[in-house]
Amino acid sequence: MLGVLLLGVLAPAGLGIPTPAEPQPRGSQCVEHDCFALFRGPATFLAASQVCERLQGHLMTVRSSVAADVISLLLNSDGGDSPRLWIGLKLPAGCRDPGHLGSLRGFQWVTGDNRTSYSRWARLDHSREPLCGPLCVTVSAAGASAPGEPAWQEQQCDAETHGFLCEFHFPTSCRPLEVKHGAQAAASVSITYSTPFGARGADFQALPAGSTAAVAPLGLELVCSAPPGAAGEARWVREKPGAWPCGVENGGCERVCNDSSGVPSCFCPGDAALQADGRSCAASCNDLCEHLCFPDPNVPGSYSCMCETGYQLAADQHRCEDVDDCMLVPSPCPQRCINTQGGFECLCHPGYELVDGECVEAVDPCFAANCEYQCQPVGPTNYTCICAEGFVPKPQEPSRCQMFCNQTSCPADCDPNTPADCKCPEGYILDEGSVCTDIDECYNDYCHGGQCRNLPGSYECVCGPDSVLAGQVSKDCSPIEVNGQNTGVEDGGSGEIPVSPTPSSTSGPPAAGQVHSGVLMGISIASLSLVVALLALLCHLRKKQGTARAKTEYKPAAPAKEAALQQVRTERTPQTL
Repeated sequence: MLGVLLLGVLAPAGLGIPTPAEPQPRGSQCVEHDCFALFRGPATFLAASQVCERLQGHLMTVRSSVAADVISLLLNSDGGDSPRLWIGLKLPAGCRDPGHLGSLRGFQWVTGDNRTSYSRWARLDHSREPLCGPLCVTVSAAGASAPGEPAWQEQQCDAETHGFLCEFHFPTSCRPLEVKHGAQAAASVSITYSTPFGARGADFQALPAGSTAAVAPLGLELVCSAPPGAAGEARWVREKPGAWPCGVENGGCERVCNDSSGVPSCFCPGDAALQADGRSCAASCNDLCEHLCFPDPNVPGSYSCMCETGYQLAADQHRCEDVDDCMLVPSPCPQRCINTQGGFECLCHPGYELVDGECVEAVDPCFAANCEYQCQPVGPTNYTCICAEGFVPKPQEPSRCQMFCNQTSCPADCDPNTPADCKCPEGYILDEGSVCTDIDECYNDYCHGGQCRNLPGSYECVCGPDSVLAGQVSKDCSPIEVNGQNTGVEDGGSGEIPVSPTPSSTSGPPAAGQVHSGVLMGISIASLSLVVALLALLCHLRKKQGTARAKTEYKPAAPAKEAALQQVRTERTPQTL
């Protein structure tokens, strides 16, 4: 569990170093960039907190088992009794129910929060009596329920304990100085480190930025430092330029350190140049700057960095940061601005479009449409024509509409001013009640050698084996011709009965000239009846006309004249034999 710990062990008080004004820690530990220190001496919670803050830290927070292990190591290195030490946990004034306040029981860290994945109370109050503050917390191995797990216990904040634990955070750190084994003075070299929070000693595995190293007997003073804006690992440096003895941290050289001449010197590869500090190397000016580098011809090794358009130099004067162009006043965009890396993008509000850098009101795509019924926009630039119910766009003329019905019957399209004037889609016939009824084309055997399937408003034929389109779907299934003659018609002398074509379905109105035999017979009978009726009427009229003429010609006469007429009739009458 402690593999991640960077351990700095207690520096004894008897090292001959003058005691500073602030208390000197009896031991310290570092975990990554967090360092912890143990201070001994009677102190109240407030006094202990003030000491930690003066050292740029705060009382220790114990949020995980790793931090608890750090406390165990500090207590073991300190030796002696089992002291009670303040940690940064406090219960504010007021009373609380300890059964409903989580693992910290209502206590808060000095950082102002209560986040934790660990707690180790010496005893828990199961009486459900309110827990009243202010109270503070100490940690001690004496009340631990298990070895190596110091327990927490509530104390009055104004009580004095045996000491306290401080916590410090540093963004960067250095490794301990590396001394080459086998170097002439390696065995006699001793290093004493000092940390910013007062810990001193020779055995550290990590040193926070700001720590110093005194190398005896070389009289070398080094500082753990990081460039501005850098994070992570810092480097050991000194103010004086040039290399120090190569046996200690490679003389501070970035590449090669050589002291064969008796004077330590740093060297860079042939494609790199030694910088002004006498230890750093730069391959070229462009390698030093993120974007553009301009060397100063008047000052060797001097240069200036610049950034491309849309960027600006960062605080380290080498990196380039994006400029948020959308924050400029006035804004570079007329309506909406979206910042991007090294630039920006202009957008317009809904209903507007960007034209030559300006947002103009978008033109309705239906403005110039030629739709017969109605236009519907599709996106900002396209449109489609739609038709009224019962109509669809014509396939060849999408802007015009035609009647459409996909059922066996549909309402007819009637003129409201002339209800009798109604129209039906192609393939339908007007029926009673202003209803369009599908015409069954299969009834008239339109397929001629195929199987007919009636469809709403149309038909189709599945051609039989005697058709040139056998097995295909068509509007007409023409029979196969043999010797220039249609096999579907009797050859008049073959002696074979012709095979009737298989019925099929079609989809369209009957072709002109194709009339069923029943229809022909009906027309003939009707014509004959009409002729007979006309003849009978004519005979009746002529008979009636003859009768009227006879009545008109016959009138009563005088008896003498009547006798003369009778004589004439007698003379003209032939004699009977």
